[in-house]
Amino acid sequence: MRHFLTLNDFSKDEILAVTNLALKLKQELRNSNHTPYLKGKILAMIFEKSSTRTRVSFEGGIYQLGGHGMFLSHKDIQLGRGEPIKDTSRVISSMVDMVMMRTDRHEKLQEFAEYSSVPIINGLSDDFHPVQLMADYLTMLECGIALPDGIHKNGLKKPIVAYIGDGNNMAHSWINLAAILGFELRVASPLGYFPRTDIIESALKTCKQSGGAIHIMQEPQKAVSGVNVVVTDTWASMGQEEQKKEREKAFVGFCVDDSLMNLAQEDAIFLHCLPAYRGQEVSESVLEGKQSRVFQEANNRLHAQKAIMLALVRLNNLPLAYPLEMEL
Repeated sequence: MRHFLTLNDFSKDEILAVTNLALKLKQELRNSNHTPYLKGKILAMIFEKSSTRTRVSFEGGIYQLGGHGMFLSHKDIQLGRGEPIKDTSRVISSMVDMVMMRTDRHEKLQEFAEYSSVPIINGLSDDFHPVQLMADYLTMLECGIALPDGIHKNGLKKPIVAYIGDGNNMAHSWINLAAILGFELRVASPLGYFPRTDIIESALKTCKQSGGAIHIMQEPQKAVSGVNVVVTDTWASMGQEEQKKEREKAFVGFCVDDSLMNLAQEDAIFLHCLPAYRGQEVSESVLEGKQSRVFQEANNRLHAQKAIMLALVRLNNLPLAYPLEMEL
């Protein structure tokens, strides 16, 4: 069974194909013409962490594809009362066609997938946020920053990305994407807040085949200099609220403001997965400025996740209600 727990579950060609499909689905929606490929299918959505974008995009996306999204708070199912994950997985997957899970420990997702009879999608874990990166890459492509691959048009600018901030699940997923697709990524974090060493080392091995380059540093100015994509994320993620004051001190100098953005290329774009805390990881002027693409990026969660769901159906040779042209 093919799942989507990290970006490493998709090959480079599959990531590019999913992005291309997302573009087509977005255009269909603009034309008020969305094909119900997943007519009659049920997506179970398990939330152990609250969400705005993840819930609305998945629930809206499965509806537009002709299926039904079932919201399952961990407080409302036996998982929240101590039922073993493997039992919950076997039961739920026997009744639905796909599961999206948003949780804390990544190991929970791995165990859920191990016992599931249907595809599992990581809606966010403490270690990775792959669905967000698919939306980010779609946004980059729309802005003319992506890898030409025979499907997308030539003349695109190859990504040079600076990620500024906490070495968290977003940083890990950016590291995965850069390694798989083969572009340059610079991660700037304070000492003590670097991304996980094992994730970096694994990505560097992949870079030897893909041509990617990953640099880890402490200097935001050095990271941003000459790049065409600048990314950041909140300094204190869900579950780290008690560390907020400590992190604010550690991250002094890591706010993406106008002076930092001015070091990037003139037509560089700014991305943030949201929610954003203005005046902390990003200034109001950058978030609301002409280089910001954060709300386009947020909207692209809908289209990217529709494409991910369809790709998993195709990759697992499951039936669709309507024929789908997709190069996988």
